Amino acid sequence: MSRVSFMQQRHLFPKHNVLDSAYTFYSRSYGFWLLKGVTTWRRVDTSQFFSFSLLLFTFVLSPLAANASDITQQLHRPLSSSSWQQSRDEADSLLRIGEQQYRSGHADKTINSCLQALDIYHSISDFRSTGLTYELLAKAYIQQERYKEGEDALRRRLAIARDTKDFQAQIFALNNIAAILLQEGETVAAGRTVKEALTIAQGVKNIEGQGLSLSNLGLVAARLGDYNKAIKLYETALIYRRQKGDAIGEANTLNNLGDAYLAAGNYQDTIGAYGLAMRMAKINGDRTIQLRAIDGLVKAHSSVGRNERAFELLQQRLILAQELQNLPEQLKSFESYAELYEQLGNYMTARNFYERAIAIAHILEDTKRELVLKDRLTKMQKKQS
Repeated sequence: MSRVSFMQQRHLFPKHNVLDSAYTFYSRSYGFWLLKGVTTWRRVDTSQFFSFSLLLFTFVLSPLAANASDITQQLHRPLSSSSWQQSRDEADSLLRIGEQQYRSGHADKTINSCLQALDIYHSISDFRSTGLTYELLAKAYIQQERYKEGEDALRRRLAIARDTKDFQAQIFALNNIAAILLQEGETVAAGRTVKEALTIAQGVKNIEGQGLSLSNLGLVAARLGDYNKAIKLYETALIYRRQKGDAIGEANTLNNLGDAYLAAGNYQDTIGAYGLAMRMAKINGDRTIQLRAIDGLVKAHSSVGRNERAFELLQQRLILAQELQNLPEQLKSFESYAELYEQLGNYMTARNFYERAIAIAHILEDTKRELVLKDRLTKMQKKQS
């Protein structure tokens, strides 16, 4: 990826999974990041249901009080023009390598490349590139579930954006910080942070930022159990996202809207929101949002006994995950199959899918998930006896 294209990739978290979740990070996502990507659906627990979708990431690494003046004090003496360009080229190369490593799933290597790049950018006072590097660094930390370090990186990014009066970067950084606060259960603090982002977006008439922030305020309202307020916020957010022509952001908000409709028991509108999100995500090539929409539709249809449609959607989900050669998403597909068959009392078939999910969890060395799945399988088998 060229340096220019990386600099233009302003919307990170999440690609994803969560104020507006995601995204996983190699694609654009809009809103709070879904810190774990597309969340595997479960029956009943609505607090777990809100897989707070992919977040628009702009990133940074420092204590809460960090600001750009702190960084300035760390700078080395100015270099000659030729040395400056050589250093910058080296740092740019490290940043590109870090992005490639991130796309390949090597967050640990990404962190190392970013830290090396930061040393150089600091020494040559390249604040813009420093901010972009903190964005990528935060994504890598969060992918490793090192949330505190990810939050520190985002706050450093925010400090730089404030000192350089980069209002768009401030809007996105605040939304991403709010995503982490939400992940940590600090819902009220997350709401305050998003409101700050919305105020900035309104002040500079940033349509994209207003859509993002309103969508994320909807997620905060949903987390607090006020689904009617969440629905109104999402509907307002859609106006801005459509005005901006932000198809991926619109699809993400539609998924959030589907979540709220489902929690409120509005089946018809639930299907409509998820269905439109799925179609838009497919047209625009965002597989993460497409998978999330399918998960929502499976929940909605199965909740009212439309199991044949639910199984059709699960088949689409599994095929998509296999086409992507994405083992974690294949695992989620098998797990969803197992849960639905178990719900219907078809324990033999459910067992088959649980075993397939367990096998993938073992391949992925996801010990925690493997143990959870084995425990579910054991409990299901006890129900048979």
